[in-house]
Amino acid sequence: MGIKGLTNLISEHAPSAIKSHEIKSYFGRKVAIDASMSIYQFMIAVRQQDGQLLQNEDGETTSHLMGMFYRTVRMVDHGIKPVYVFDGKPPTLKSGELAKRKARKEEAQIKMDEATELGNQEDINRFSKRTVKVTPQHNDECKELLRVMGIPYVEAPCEAEAQCAELAKSGKVFAAASEDMDTLTFGTPVLLRHLTFSEARKMPIDEVNLEKALEGLELTMAEFIDLCILMGCDYTETIKGVGPKNAYNLIKQHKTIDEAIKHLTPRLQDNIPAEWNYADARRLFVESEVTPGKDIELTWNTPDVEAVVDLMVKRKGFAEDRIRNGCAKLEKNLKQATQTRVQDFFKVLPSSGAPKAAAKVRSIELHLFFGLLT
Repeated sequence: MGIKGLTNLISEHAPSAIKSHEIKSYFGRKVAIDASMSIYQFMIAVRQQDGQLLQNEDGETTSHLMGMFYRTVRMVDHGIKPVYVFDGKPPTLKSGELAKRKARKEEAQIKMDEATELGNQEDINRFSKRTVKVTPQHNDECKELLRVMGIPYVEAPCEAEAQCAELAKSGKVFAAASEDMDTLTFGTPVLLRHLTFSEARKMPIDEVNLEKALEGLELTMAEFIDLCILMGCDYTETIKGVGPKNAYNLIKQHKTIDEAIKHLTPRLQDNIPAEWNYADARRLFVESEVTPGKDIELTWNTPDVEAVVDLMVKRKGFAEDRIRNGCAKLEKNLKQATQTRVQDFFKVLPSSGAPKAAAKVRSIELHLFFGLLT
């Protein structure tokens, strides 16, 4: 879920903190990617024509593997060096949110079964996406694929977003990539949104700068964390009736949740959850359970093509020529060891959209500059 309304709040009070870029702008950058979020996206987006999950002849789901393979190849094709971070055990504080998600999936399953009985294909497709669940097997298969592709991955002791933030804070990577805004609350200096599906959905990548966000919001990091908790996060309940703007004004004026709740109206004070564990949520953000960045070594290796073929073609039924072509691209681009950054060459995309002709010329120039034309 992330933090309710945080993107809009930053856009309003700290517009310079969010910039939109083309994927090519991240040539030479190392990026930590929230693996579970990405796999979930792949299973939502990679579907057969009838809207069902992609499967091989044995009925095994393969949407996650197709998404992981081709999106990773495309990122490396653009000079990005990805490292995927997998969730560990969920924190105890998240049990309530996980229970809500489970209930929503069960409700969606019931509605999908009803749609199936009625033969309503549109509703079947809609509700089937809401029942998607990333299983340990899906994670393990993606880890195996990454290993033979030569792409590093990290198994977080707890939350993947926190571990991604730690890798960015320690300088192991340039940014953390996730759709969850609470990656900022965990302290990543730079957050990239839409990275793993930017091309598929024709979307620019949103780059959120934490320092600029704090400056624009006029908050310290401690105040920002309390703001995010008050707005609504995955680790505790919220006060019904306290929206993003109200939460922001309360923290701006009173600095902490402890003081802010003393100044709520009687009606809102009545809405404070009986056992509101905001202090524990605050502690989780400040003292998140992670492996220190200094203890992690990241290496990108030449792909083991035959091992990739064995997994993707022989075991999962993908077309061999396409898998081998993807491996060839991967091997070629991973050999480009340069970390050259030509900041002035890249342009920030204007929010109103550039003329099509100019955009086409810029795209061709970028391809020629980095030798990425196929």
